[in-house]
Order: sequence, then C-alpha cells, then structure tokens
Amino acid sequence: MNDGLNYKHLHYFWVIAKEGSIAKAAQYLHITPQTISGQLALLEGRLNQPLFDRVGRGLQLTETGRLVLRYADDIFSLGKELSDVLRGNGIQGNSEFIVGVASTIPKTLIWKILEPALSRCDDISLTCKEGPIDAILAELAMQEVDMVISDTPLSSAYSIKAYNHFLGECGLSFFAVPELVSQLKGDFPHFLNNTPMLLPTGQYAIRQHFDQWCIQHNLSPVIKGQFDDSALIKSFGHAGLGAFFMPTAVEKEVCESFGVEIIGRTTEIKQRFYAISSQRKVTHPAISAVCDSARDEIFNCG
Repeated sequence: MNDGLNYKHLHYFWVIAKEGSIAKAAQYLHITPQTISGQLALLEGRLNQPLFDRVGRGLQLTETGRLVLRYADDIFSLGKELSDVLRGNGIQGNSEFIVGVASTIPKTLIWKILEPALSRCDDISLTCKEGPIDAILAELAMQEVDMVISDTPLSSAYSIKAYNHFLGECGLSFFAVPELVSQLKGDFPHFLNNTPMLLPTGQYAIRQHFDQWCIQHNLSPVIKGQFDDSALIKSFGHAGLGAFFMPTAVEKEVCESFGVEIIGRTTEIKQRFYAISSQRKVTHPAISAVCDSARDEIFNCG
C-alpha cells in the first residue's frame, strides 16, 4: 500500500458501502456517479486491490473491502465524535456553531432567527454559510454544518438522514419606493397589473406560490428582474426598478433600511421556515434556542 491514504476517497467508498450502490451514494453526496466511480477507482488503485466485485448491476464487498470498511467505520465514527467534542462544552473557549442558510431568505430575518443562539448561549461562536439549498444540504449530509435554515422542508428527494423542525410562517408584505407608489392606481393587489416587479427565480417555492396567486387574482405584473438572492431584490427595489415582496416578519426593517413603503400585504401566500438538523429531537442548545425563539417571538405576524 502506498503512503498518504486519501480520506475523501475513503469516505466515498464508505458511503458506497453503506448505500449499496454508486448511484445511491452519488445521490446522497450530491455528486455525479461518474465522479464517485472515478474516486473509488483511485482508491482501489492506491490500495492495489479491488474493494468491490461487480455482481450484475450491484456491488459486493471483497474480502479486502470488508476489512477496509471496518476501519472506515472506526475512522468516521471517531471523526464524528471528535467533531462533537470540539463543538461541545468539553473544552475551554467557545464551541463553533455552523449554520447553512438558503440564499433566498432575507438577511435581516436570518439575523433575527440566529441571534438567540448567540445571546442565550454564551459559549457559542457562530459560523454562517450561505448558498443554494442543494449545496448546504450536502454540507449537512457531510456533517460540515450543524443546522440548515430553509424556507423549503427537507423531502424524500434528498437521501439525507436529517429532520425538519418547523419554525413558523408568515404572510408577505409588498414594497416600492415612493416614486413608484405615486404611480400606482386602484387597490391592492389589483394595481400590481402591469407594475414592474422584482421576484425570486422560479426554482423557489415562494415564487411558485406567488405565480399561482397572480393567476387566481388575474394579475399580470411586468417582471423586471429575477434573482436567487433576496439582498439583490431589495437593492434593486431600493433603486426604484420595481416593487417586490418580503416576509411580513421583517417589513419594518425593510422599510427602514431600503427607503421603501408598504403597498400591501397578503396572508393568502405564506412563507414557511424550517431548521433542518441531524437530530430528530433537538438537544443542541443553540438549535434549541433558535427553534424556541422563532416559534414564540418572531413568527406572530399572521
């Protein structure tokens, strides 16, 4: 055996063995089957021995594969234990609390959701990552984050052993700069007809709900821009390029920070928020603080 075993390759092998196939392992890890097959081949080449026999369409561990799997079980079990210890209270200094956040959620709302983890847990050091939901769920699967904040619940489409913790829901508030407000005619929501709007892209559930709501009310706004990031929507809205909506829970902060006015509200569309973690029953003190505060204090706006 050559020196310098690549532990990422070993982890891919371990997931393949646990999932039973390259296809299922690729789905679990959110990478292509070709990539994971190539990484397995590199590991087998480094070990100079096959780890699986190809039996029909399936895989069967070789004798060497079974030996490597026993060591991999110990290695990754110890790795998780080390991670838990380093994030827990067994060492001096602050423990790291790593959170992944879906980029569609307003930054102000993320602050309101996560602030209790810092104020109620004195020994917590927060690391916050942002990105597409697929990417941050993959990090959760790899145990690289403790929790994910999303407005879409984890579904069976993701082969990830994790659990949804419902934080709450609220309706939507609609905003525009004063110059645009002065041009609106009629009542809400009918004045949205032919009004320029800035919207999330169609991949997000809240956009799909908005589109259905427009159909129900026979509304045809003019789409001036579509964005993956809520901060960009607000920035373009502040520049007067269109009306936009945000969760009602942060309407005050949006008006104060972006110089816009509320032009209407609806509870016919509700945006739901979830904390997703590997714990079915929340025991992590920071996650518990987040869940309790969100349910009791933040989402009371209807």
